[in-house]
Amino acid sequence: MGFTCGIVGLPNVGKSTLFNALTATIAAQAENYPFCTIEPNVGRIAVPDPRLDAIARLARSAKVVPAQMDFADIAGLVRGASKGEGLGNQFLAHIREVDAIVHVVRCFEDDNITHVAGRIDPLDDIETVDTELMLADLESLDRRADALVKKARGGDKEAKATLALCERAQAALRDGRRARTLQIDAADARLWRQMQLLTAKPVMYVCNVEEDSAATGNALSEKVAALAAEQGAISVVVSAAIEAEIARLGTTEEKREFLDSLGLQETGLTRVIRAGYELLGLITFFTAGPKESRAWTIRAGTKAAQGAGAIHSDFERGFICAETIGYDAFIAGGGEQGAKDAGKMRQEGRDYLVRDGDVMLFRFNV
Repeated sequence: MGFTCGIVGLPNVGKSTLFNALTATIAAQAENYPFCTIEPNVGRIAVPDPRLDAIARLARSAKVVPAQMDFADIAGLVRGASKGEGLGNQFLAHIREVDAIVHVVRCFEDDNITHVAGRIDPLDDIETVDTELMLADLESLDRRADALVKKARGGDKEAKATLALCERAQAALRDGRRARTLQIDAADARLWRQMQLLTAKPVMYVCNVEEDSAATGNALSEKVAALAAEQGAISVVVSAAIEAEIARLGTTEEKREFLDSLGLQETGLTRVIRAGYELLGLITFFTAGPKESRAWTIRAGTKAAQGAGAIHSDFERGFICAETIGYDAFIAGGGEQGAKDAGKMRQEGRDYLVRDGDVMLFRFNV
């Protein structure tokens, strides 16, 4: 099950620099001019999780496979993007394809790096991008509503339900509220997702600060954090320049020493991924054995049979049971056998809700 976060923002805020650091590649140019990114670059990164390493050591696994998350570097938006300014139409289409938005906001001063608006004001930058997304959503809803009205008049029940959602979203957007502020009933969730509204996607604000503020943030990032709290969004402080330096270091020891010298406990990568998991409501379960220990990403609330399907569709189709050990019990028992001997292994049925950290072995028959 793949999850993609789209990195967006105004030009020259550090999107591509952050992307390069996250993926430890130079796939995206990081040039000091707007629209240096034309097509969205997609990088698949390993999700750091010390639990996986601990499990693999106890299982004596020959191979360790971490969970992965995709990040797409989407070119910078400008005022008027919803009307095609810059390369807006292409970029807005790319945003529709991601699961969540990572909105990079410039929270640093640097006369050598131009700002498209000529000033540093992160809240104004956020408002510019959000306005373009809201205008694009309104245009999309207006086009969709005309066709839905005709179908609804003809008695199409799904069209009626979708039209009602459209009208609610239109009213919110015209009132200056993003679509994600609406409360959607579970019965309408599928139709809501199919509408692919840009402002319905969960958002993480990444405050790109100067190196000296990487550990604590600054006055500009504090403003963004306050706004995120009002919106029910998430904010993370990162120095893209520091992350770029870390990405160039070769060994874990060198990276640890560099972080220590800056008074940082962890990389921005780790903070962004952790926030991404929270944003998307994701959890991790593990499979372990002599050949391989692997981490798997699923949404919270996933049942055991569907979790098995994340590994292979045959596992879900022929699901019998899931032999399950909690992470703490697995570690305390020194591995699978010790946990079993301590009575900590459970046989769970197909409707069991997988918990974060579960170590699972699926029994199936096809």
